[in-house]
Amino acid sequence: MTTGAAAAMPAFDDLPHEEKLARLEELATAALAAYDLPAVSRPELVNLSENATYRVEDPVTGRRWALRVHRDGYHSTAAIGSELAWLQALRNDGIVVTPRPLPGRDGALIQHVGHAAMPRPRHVVLFDWESGAEPSEKDHLTEKFATLGEVTAKMHHHARAWARPAGFERLTWDFDTSLGRTPHWGRWRDGMGLDPAKERLFADAVALIGRRLARFGKEPDRFGLIHCDMRLANLLIDGEAVKVLDFDDCGFSWLLYDAATTVSFFEHEPQVPELLAAWVEGYRRVRDLPAEDEAEIPTFVMLRRMLLVAWIGSHAETDLAQSMGVAYSESTCGLCEDYLTRFG
Repeated sequence: MTTGAAAAMPAFDDLPHEEKLARLEELATAALAAYDLPAVSRPELVNLSENATYRVEDPVTGRRWALRVHRDGYHSTAAIGSELAWLQALRNDGIVVTPRPLPGRDGALIQHVGHAAMPRPRHVVLFDWESGAEPSEKDHLTEKFATLGEVTAKMHHHARAWARPAGFERLTWDFDTSLGRTPHWGRWRDGMGLDPAKERLFADAVALIGRRLARFGKEPDRFGLIHCDMRLANLLIDGEAVKVLDFDDCGFSWLLYDAATTVSFFEHEPQVPELLAAWVEGYRRVRDLPAEDEAEIPTFVMLRRMLLVAWIGSHAETDLAQSMGVAYSESTCGLCEDYLTRFG
């Protein structure tokens, strides 16, 4: 493309949503040339969240890959490299099955691919496709949550003992960076459908979350490197195995935040206490969990819930945010009221 044509092209951030998707697909298609792949199918978008993830397939053999195009400015090259280092260590050390990243033709796991409509090249990573089925909150999940608790405890053990490579860099997910002054996912006050009454109720709940987390503290047995997004969409059930996907949000937070993320987007459903109890039972098969810590799990569920209210507000263009929308804020009211009654 000529310099003049590139200059005339609208900036990516100014494009309508559908045109952004078209440009991302063009970039994903171009990125395939960076890898030693056979003639594969056109990239098919399977998920748009912080990143755009595509499925590509060899039509001859049926082999599949997942191509992840990173959101601009969310993670540095060093941070993505740190994510890949941990998920590979978890897999190689036999802790849990995680996605296997594949190098490009130049040997690098992280490729940088540009597009004329985008101000900077995007980070791109290719993974082998993992078999299995995503669980649903409508399934009978009690036994699976016990297994998930066990897997999570093994991951926590691993993270504490693992020698991180030099320059390891991941985000910290604490109160300030979730619901406070410097939120990674936007302000909870910008959630969909908030009116003055909801805002007052949510503010009271957020203030209580902050007070309780300050008392809970960040000692090493409570705060460290974790996955940070173990919701059902990031898990695969393959026979008896639970596979853990999408480490894009892994970072430093409270260990029990991993418990809260398992019930993301359905925290208000009646089966949640049973599922979390099963998670705790499985966790204790591997790692000690004091009763005092277990009693604080509702605070982490509320932390996650309010963080997702913020995420929906700041990612309104995504299908997931639109599917949850105002109804998610509405159903958060009852959770806030119950939390304030029980813990206030």
